Amino acid sequence: MEALGDLEAVGFSAEGIRVAHGLLADAVDAGDLLGGVLQVSRGGSVLPVHCFGLREATEGGRAVEADTIFLIASITKPIVCAAVVKLIEEGRLCLDDRVVQYVPEFADKGKEEVKVRHLLTHTSGLPDMIPENHAFRAAHKPLSDFVVRICELGLLFVPGTRISYQSAGIAILGEIVERLVGAHLPEVLRQWFFAPLGLVDTSLGRQEDRKDREAEIRLPTQSDSGGGGTDWHWNSDYWRNYAAPWGGMLTTAAELTVLAQAFLSGGMIDRVRVLSRAGVAAMIRDQTTEMASLPQIEKSGQRWGLGWRLGEGELWSPGSFGHGGATGTQMWVDPQSEVTCVLLTNDPQGARALRPKVANAVAAAAL
Repeated sequence: MEALGDLEAVGFSAEGIRVAHGLLADAVDAGDLLGGVLQVSRGGSVLPVHCFGLREATEGGRAVEADTIFLIASITKPIVCAAVVKLIEEGRLCLDDRVVQYVPEFADKGKEEVKVRHLLTHTSGLPDMIPENHAFRAAHKPLSDFVVRICELGLLFVPGTRISYQSAGIAILGEIVERLVGAHLPEVLRQWFFAPLGLVDTSLGRQEDRKDREAEIRLPTQSDSGGGGTDWHWNSDYWRNYAAPWGGMLTTAAELTVLAQAFLSGGMIDRVRVLSRAGVAAMIRDQTTEMASLPQIEKSGQRWGLGWRLGEGELWSPGSFGHGGATGTQMWVDPQSEVTCVLLTNDPQGARALRPKVANAVAAAAL
């Protein structure tokens, strides 16, 4: 992909892109946002990474640069789900397989009827996180302990009858991948997606030789981040190395844009195929509306593909898909306009109100 500076040639209004950049610059100038990067593309053409603000919360911190690495939090989820879809492509499991076929101990407390499909669409009945989430992190427990605890949990509702966002379900999907492949999830993602696409700065969990390029997150006072008074917050060595399947990916705007374009183009980019066209189509198709046991009120509230949130943006087409992250990140793709947008920030509170405004400005900039 060639970075182009001629906005009109790419298919964007120069004024529209200036609006998006202005929103970010104004937020930084006002002290409402620490820093971040924005990159948009259309079709096969990608605009240069736009950088703003600081990568560190301390006074005199370094400026954000195009190769700054961000913890993208829950944008990790659809990438892990893509590994599950890859296994489906290879005939190693099916959407309607029960989870207990691959993780027998998951059967505890009546979870025998939870299907792989339910985990991929947030309809499993699992809670978002284990009740002891903060205590486990404070004790620096490994991911394997979280998986054991998830297997012990009861369900909040009958599978397939509600949509309830659940990081715990993504953790179990990661466990399924590891058991079927016989390798750790970070290595699976590297071999299947990151390495073939040339994504050297993208990883599930930290790459120590790239640690100095990571953006420091301005920690919220109340959130899953843990806050600055702990040693398990988002900036801690513990969490950066944790490789959480639900939120542990680190990457740059440019490399996340490559992943966005791979999904936009049906699983292949620059003649490298990482998913089948059928697999991508299933991931971005409305899966929850098709569920017969899901009440209409649930279907009308939100729509999910396999790992991707569908049609959420105010100015996106109904077929658009994307995901946000609690660290202040957002990625979305609109197949109708062929626009992709990656906004990575290190300021969760500052980004909360800004993300939909930037998304609208980018969507409106498409000619």
